[in-house]
Amino acid sequence: MRFLHSDGTLVHLAYCTNMHMAEDLDGVVTQLARYAEPVRERLGTDRLGLGLWLAAPVVAELAADSGALRWLRSELDQRGLEVVTLNAFPYAGFHAASTKKTVYKPDWADLSRLEYTLDCARILTALLPDDVVRGSISTLPFGWRADWTPERGDQARRNLDALADGLAALEVETGRTVRVALEPEPGCVVEYIAQAVEHLRSLDTERLGVCLDICHLSVAFEDPQEAVAALENADLSIVKTQVSCALEVPEPSGPGVQSALSGFAEPRFLHQTKELTSSALLSCDDLPDAMAGGLPGADPWRVHFHVPLHADLPAPLSSTRPVLLAALDALFGGPTARTEHAEVETYTWPVLPGAERGDTELIAGVAGELAWTRDALESLGLKEV
Repeated sequence: MRFLHSDGTLVHLAYCTNMHMAEDLDGVVTQLARYAEPVRERLGTDRLGLGLWLAAPVVAELAADSGALRWLRSELDQRGLEVVTLNAFPYAGFHAASTKKTVYKPDWADLSRLEYTLDCARILTALLPDDVVRGSISTLPFGWRADWTPERGDQARRNLDALADGLAALEVETGRTVRVALEPEPGCVVEYIAQAVEHLRSLDTERLGVCLDICHLSVAFEDPQEAVAALENADLSIVKTQVSCALEVPEPSGPGVQSALSGFAEPRFLHQTKELTSSALLSCDDLPDAMAGGLPGADPWRVHFHVPLHADLPAPLSSTRPVLLAALDALFGGPTARTEHAEVETYTWPVLPGAERGDTELIAGVAGELAWTRDALESLGLKEV
């Protein structure tokens, strides 16, 4: 889906496919027919954007086999699907029984992260629509904070410098620009906007920037307008935004909260939780730790659990949808669009509490999120084209 901002910027809206389990190329192609094309048809649009997640084995195959890459591009074209962005944060095994902190490996101090990301960039240049010359890739913000040393930081910066050099060479070779966006996330080396400014401003800011995930911004209790302004003042590009909502707990110690939260304290993904008090921002690395007394529960919690954009959660829980709306306004509501790639990323559909969802329910849910986002963008004056 494409939208035109009043300043002439073409804004691409996609949904991220990391919610679908696929660790080989056949699985990736199968999900296009099983989920993506039906979502497009349900929305009644001729063209649907995908933020593809390609696991490391798939990337290795596509990088080595031009025929396989042409097959993937053909399948996308035939189904009215387009790709301008990749989500290269998870490396592999994203749908294992428990990913938790393993999702941050390999980190940017590891050469395999550099090689994987450069391969993703080369693949993206072949998948970009014919009328698009610039793509984006989101990645982890250096790594998880534990055991991160100055030496690992130096190696990560060397790898990111090599990434920028590789992206520049790829542009000369293909005529297409790919930018990589580091995504601040709770618990990582870069989790707050001030840390993004501190760590990224010394890198190649022409090819490296920020992926602004609104769920993560919400969990950090950061103001969207201030965040966008801080990045702009530091000359850091918002290469991509992830349109997402966090789980909010207005009264953590209230009646029925523990029971309502129990379904969200699931074993697959890490759900960092923060509580903003009058004097400090308190954190737990996972929701079960917070529920077990790791946070006092006297003030509201925000939980890194991506919840559907368009659905109201039953009390005593809620979502950070107001923060998302404020963020969309900061990004697209002014005279200048602050980014050109927007990706709906509710990867948690498979682990949301409640009855097990079949394909029909999942397709309806994803289409509902995209329709909500389309309405939000149009309310800001953008026009679907």
